[in-house]
Amino acid sequence: MNSLIKRWGLPTLAVIVLLLMVAWMAGLFSDKLAPGAGQNAENSNNVSSDQGLEVSSATYAIYEAVPASVEAKQATVISARIMARITAIKVRSGDDVKQGQLLLTLEKTDLTSKAKQAGEQIRAVSARLTEAQQNLERAIKLQQQGLLAAADLDKARANHDALTADLAAAQQALQEANIAVSYAEIKAPIDGRVVDRFAEPGDTAAPGSKLLTLYNPLTLRVEAQVREQLALTLKENQLLQVEIPALKLKIDAELEERVPAADPGSRSFLIKVRMPFNAQLQPGMYARLLVPAGSLKQIRIPADRIVTVGQLDLVWVLQDGQAYRRFVKLGNTYGGEIEVLSGLTDGDRILPIPTRAEATRH
Repeated sequence: MNSLIKRWGLPTLAVIVLLLMVAWMAGLFSDKLAPGAGQNAENSNNVSSDQGLEVSSATYAIYEAVPASVEAKQATVISARIMARITAIKVRSGDDVKQGQLLLTLEKTDLTSKAKQAGEQIRAVSARLTEAQQNLERAIKLQQQGLLAAADLDKARANHDALTADLAAAQQALQEANIAVSYAEIKAPIDGRVVDRFAEPGDTAAPGSKLLTLYNPLTLRVEAQVREQLALTLKENQLLQVEIPALKLKIDAELEERVPAADPGSRSFLIKVRMPFNAQLQPGMYARLLVPAGSLKQIRIPADRIVTVGQLDLVWVLQDGQAYRRFVKLGNTYGGEIEVLSGLTDGDRILPIPTRAEATRH
């Protein structure tokens, strides 16, 4: 008998203990809260109706948050117009520059040599033209005196005219050479800020190659692709709101432009919104454009009257002078208020969170 007890007693006892632990964890030995209305926090005490906040539905304007990005209206890419070696770069990323400020210089020895050659060519042609002018004047006098043939006069005049044309061509060559020399000094076309530099001194700059990028911080705006049903309702200069999540900002903005053609792939319009200057904004930042999307009837209650227990949300409702717990289903948050999707109806009165319920939540 003793061996039988030892053989089956201990396993049976272990099973009983395990079942008791499971029952305890399942809450069989504690008070339960039925779905919907529950027990009053202070069953023996009545609650004054003055403490209850009456719930009522109202019509609210709703907005659709459209993904957007911060872009610069005035931005430019700096590139070279000639092929030459970079001798110096005067700016780096993040530097502020003024229009006309020198950004970088290119090697220009050969360019200045060509400009000097053009200048010398002008002086040579000018000397020959002076001589031709004098010869033409003498030929005219001699021809008037009958001492020179008409053909010789024509030859002197043709020589003078040819040299005049050569002088004009030489002057144009000098102008072109001076312009080419000016290309060796690249200056800022706008007031702005350097975004990035893509070359270093010693590199060879080719025509059209990207060297620097600039943008004007005063011209930042938000651009978003808005679905056509909403985009067509927007009007020029309409006030909209823009959220910048990274900076926790909400900015009032003005509709600047709606591109009058939809993207055939997404069936959306490009919307450009003008914003006031903010030193924290930078191109490429993520933004949300809040576009009006009609109105909706909702029930909203203060967030401080909601208790969260695990994954459940409940409020305290005043009914027949007693405070009862009631489960609710919540929606979006609007400032200090939260939308209630179900669990409350118009006319219900919700109470502040009792001390006992506050302790349960924490």
